[in-house]
Amino acid sequence: MSVSVIILTLNEEVNLPACLESVKWCDDIVVFDSLSSDRTVAIAEAAGARVVQRAFDNYAGQRRAALSEVKFRHPWVLMVDADERSTEAFIKEIDHRLAVDGEKHSLYRFRRKDFLLGRWIRRSSGYPTWFGRLVRPGEVRVERDINEEYITDGSIGFLDNHIVHYPFNKGIAYWFERHNRYSTMEAEALVREVAGKMDWRGLVSGDPTVRRKALKQLAYRVPGRPLLVFAYLLVFRLGFMDGVHGLIYCTLRMIYEFMIDLKVKELRRREKGLPV
Repeated sequence: MSVSVIILTLNEEVNLPACLESVKWCDDIVVFDSLSSDRTVAIAEAAGARVVQRAFDNYAGQRRAALSEVKFRHPWVLMVDADERSTEAFIKEIDHRLAVDGEKHSLYRFRRKDFLLGRWIRRSSGYPTWFGRLVRPGEVRVERDINEEYITDGSIGFLDNHIVHYPFNKGIAYWFERHNRYSTMEAEALVREVAGKMDWRGLVSGDPTVRRKALKQLAYRVPGRPLLVFAYLLVFRLGFMDGVHGLIYCTLRMIYEFMIDLKVKELRRREKGLPV
């Protein structure tokens, strides 16, 4: 298959073995590591993957560097995170689609299935969200420091199959630790974005990435947003049908959104020279 795989890591000894196992179909696997202090590098090298290391600055910066600094064996690159797994159906579809219409596209978008405590939280996770991480290096730009956006001037294809995502596999405590960092970065990005002009046309765009960005701009202008996100996922998106798992996830999302809002308020006060 004419696809290389790059896995972004930072202290991923828990997740990396299963991730590597799921991409063993590939003959060009690169682990792009952010100077891990655990066994991540040893695990990657033992599995025969190439390891390239770079100090972490932000998520978009790491992905840009991975696409521009690594020499890949194949023209297409599949970017995965260590807590994601490719499936047989997903790989078969990539192989077929690249053979049929790969020449006319620069980027393919796909969805993923998020799992919590062994269950796919299909409704409460806000599924589907599209990720543009099957790319031709040199033809795709990665923008936004967190919750990155993949932009191309070329044509975009869409895959029917999914990758599988285990965001809680390193523990609930780690999820909070990671989302504390995420909420800081998200707040910094939103202070810049929400201050700009609202993209009303984006709300009805046929491009899911543009539509999602416009919806986020709108959502962050609405008071009581964390509670609204909770209600939206639990009721409007039928998260209650995911049972206890859905309720847990909706609550975690509300906490995360509340952290973002608090940090936005903090940043705005600091910009005005006011005490927090």
